[in-house]
Amino acid sequence: MTQSIHPDQQALDTLRLIGPAPDNWVPPRDGIDHNVVIVGGGQSGAAFAFALRRAGIGQVSVIDAAADEAHAGVWLNRARMNKLRTPKTLVGPEAGLPGLSFQAWYEARFGADSYAEIDRIPRTRWAEYLAWYRHFLDIPIRYGTRVTLIEPAGEHFRLHLEIREGGTLRNVVETARKIVLGNGVAGNGAPFVPAVLKSLPPSHLAHTADAIDFAALRGKSVAVIGGAASAFDAAATALEAGAANVHLFARRERIAAVPVTRARAYPGAYDNYFHRPDAIRWAQARRFRRSGSTPPIDAVERVTRFANFHLHPGVSWTDARIRNDRVETNVAGEPFAFDFVIAGTGYAVDPALRPELAHFAAHIRLWRDHYVAAAGENDDALGAHPYLGAALEYLEKSEGDAPYVKHIHVYNPGAFVSFGLPVGDVPSMKRDIPAVIQRISRDLFLADLPAHEARINGDIAADFDESLYAHSVWQHDKADVA
Repeated sequence: MTQSIHPDQQALDTLRLIGPAPDNWVPPRDGIDHNVVIVGGGQSGAAFAFALRRAGIGQVSVIDAAADEAHAGVWLNRARMNKLRTPKTLVGPEAGLPGLSFQAWYEARFGADSYAEIDRIPRTRWAEYLAWYRHFLDIPIRYGTRVTLIEPAGEHFRLHLEIREGGTLRNVVETARKIVLGNGVAGNGAPFVPAVLKSLPPSHLAHTADAIDFAALRGKSVAVIGGAASAFDAAATALEAGAANVHLFARRERIAAVPVTRARAYPGAYDNYFHRPDAIRWAQARRFRRSGSTPPIDAVERVTRFANFHLHPGVSWTDARIRNDRVETNVAGEPFAFDFVIAGTGYAVDPALRPELAHFAAHIRLWRDHYVAAAGENDDALGAHPYLGAALEYLEKSEGDAPYVKHIHVYNPGAFVSFGLPVGDVPSMKRDIPAVIQRISRDLFLADLPAHEARINGDIAADFDESLYAHSVWQHDKADVA
């Protein structure tokens, strides 16, 4: 009789072999609810929670504004690609433990041959894996919890939280010593909507960051603005939902096809990206902006197989208005009318756009505060990115004005200029999560150094007394003489 093997046996063995997580070593403080609050309960929040547990740091809380697990994160909600855009071989949230990796999870369920056949990870499989990861590792997420304001309070923060439980909404204040912003692509800014589209009502306009009812676009004429992956994914989803036609308008004469970030993807360059001089990091960010974000080949093929897909490269919208319940515009001298417009126009990075940072956004050092670009190399959008420290922490604009900002770690695309792309996605997990954990550990330890000194220098009970070896002690006067 063949004995069935538990699909999670390798993961179970991994946890058994690394042993139990250390006890919480951080001394409690009066008036402190949490040592660390992680804002965002998606893949980043879960990975940070597990890493902090393994570092022996307790009193950690992960919060997410989504109502429940099904609505949290992007993979089953706003993400519309068929496959992840990154290689399947990248290290993810497993923290260097192969038994917790996507490959181990996938092969345990579908076999090694099946894993070998996939070129990139299917989006829905990735979502399944992340759900398994959270549940298998028993990582609690506080859903329905939104941070509305982060208020500095000496050596800690007061977090103003809006908590929705069923139909009840209540506001509470909790305290934390450290904060990790794992809050997604808009976490240090907001979705960017071009000025020409801002007058359009929500009934006729959505950003790719929004939840879009694609079924309602069946039989409709749809315009998509943008030339990166999210724009192509939205166009494809509309076509697959039965849109009558989809027109995609891109500013560039050609769709970006040169993945410039790939040149710095080897460990030496990527692991040490932060240590490059500012001028090199700035130049790399500008190169990416000039070259553009490249959609995967399959994202382009996904739309071009439809005869009712129409691409308009090298054009920009200059006007848009509602007439007869349709969006009318003239593009390059040609009139168009659409039932719905989707802005796949990316995100603006600027801490001042985040209401929860209102108390200190003006004190956060930005790239424009720290680095003066050479003539002709200025870029206002890049200049609005925060200039981060080695552990992805905010730095204060003027020394002494806001020393507390260094206790907020930015694990989202706001770190782009300081750390390169992508931050907050799978490729950055191996490099950046350990750096943040190490800094949190260091800061918490040094902040309570007297307590740790007392603990280290405290009395230690002996493992045994002299009776254990007394009978073997050499005594010359009683020694046998030959």
